[in-house]
Amino acid sequence: MVWRSVMISSPAKLRREHFSLAIEQEQTAFVPFEDIAVIVLNHREITLTHPVLSACAEYGIGLYATGSNHQPAGVFLPFLSHSRTTRMMRLQLKIAKPTAKQTWAGIVRRKIENQAACLKLGGKKGTDRLASYARRVRSGDPDNMEAQAAAFYFAQLFGQDFHRAEERWTNAALDYGYAVLRGAIARGLVAHGLHPTVGLFHDSEQNAFNLADDLIEPFRPLVDLHVTKHAAMTEGDLIPADKQALVALLNIDVAMPQGRMSVLSAIEYVVESLVRAYEGDTKDLDLPGLIGLQPHRLEH
Repeated sequence: MVWRSVMISSPAKLRREHFSLAIEQEQTAFVPFEDIAVIVLNHREITLTHPVLSACAEYGIGLYATGSNHQPAGVFLPFLSHSRTTRMMRLQLKIAKPTAKQTWAGIVRRKIENQAACLKLGGKKGTDRLASYARRVRSGDPDNMEAQAAAFYFAQLFGQDFHRAEERWTNAALDYGYAVLRGAIARGLVAHGLHPTVGLFHDSEQNAFNLADDLIEPFRPLVDLHVTKHAAMTEGDLIPADKQALVALLNIDVAMPQGRMSVLSAIEYVVESLVRAYEGDTKDLDLPGLIGLQPHRLEH
């Protein structure tokens, strides 16, 4: 199954017409609900009807709203579509600590491996050092190899003077891309009966997306690779084309144990393997490998 991500960046009215989303602008476009994974509302003059919200819940669609800074500020998630939510919540709360720590180590290891792949694909140095960091990750990552790798990685990728707190196009693009991924992962979690608040590693009481923030880690280098390819030629604020390109990363191919597939499809497999971990069937998740920025193509 290949889903579409719909981004709306100009005034529009959204309504439901039978089994499709009707987007009324100068002309009306129709998109079947069953083909949509996420909808991003990126303009203040967008209105939508209650049946559209109902359809998002019915079809398991994540609906994003952006704030005054045009960054994703909230996401509508279809919590009521799964019949095993209570059972899964109990499994989340009672997962054995060794299992959680080993699962987290696998996530960190793959994140660092993908960071190494990002440097290689971006024509940067340092892949061997990151590979060494990945090999040294232990259960629970007590040596914080994740942070050590990140400090080295971002300096190699964006330069020694790069800081994530600076207001610049690069950071705005990274934040936007991460937010889109985070919402897509949260959508996948609730679709499988999991609650995104209860994490494996992240456990902030003020974070409603702890579990999504666990699973996003190996996907982040995909955003990093896209941004580093465009940062040198771009300045100022994000424009609609930048945001559209970042949303489109959900349809970029990654390598999974099941084969090559889009990020949206990979998220489904990652979450399914996480469910198996909660059920005690595995400690190793099916995680994505970064292979480039090639959009997914349907096979005929």
